[in-house]
Amino acid sequence: MTSILDHKLRRAQLLVFQDFAATFSKLRLRPAEFSVLAMIAKHPGQKQTTIAEGLGIKRANFVALMDSLERRGLAERRKGEHDRRSHSLHLTEEGTRFVEGMTQLWSEHEDRLVARLGGVENRERLITLLDKLLCGAPPLADDPDQPEAH
Repeated sequence: MTSILDHKLRRAQLLVFQDFAATFSKLRLRPAEFSVLAMIAKHPGQKQTTIAEGLGIKRANFVALMDSLERRGLAERRKGEHDRRSHSLHLTEEGTRFVEGMTQLWSEHEDRLVARLGGVENRERLITLLDKLLCGAPPLADDPDQPEAH
């Protein structure tokens, strides 16, 4: 049995994911791919491991994500100058254009969510409360069914 908090958080997550999926379906973009592209755009040249860790994505899953983004011509791995075993991540020219369009859609998605919350003040309040749940806290329980962060 779940608590009312569990239930409300899960329903809110589903609502947000459904809107995300509808918004980005024309771009064939999943949330994890969105996050990776956004991080590469914000921090070009970062190591693959740094971005994966920052997003909480396991290495094997991250490699598959990057393979997909490279096949689509949106991002590329480049060998490190000092350590040839490491890869830095960069957007391609096509990836830069793609991220510009993606960012516009993201803004529309975010605006819909903020409107449902009743404005920017409530958005900030929600973020503060979620940060209290998430910030520096170890997992509440060792749950093998807990979804992996994407």
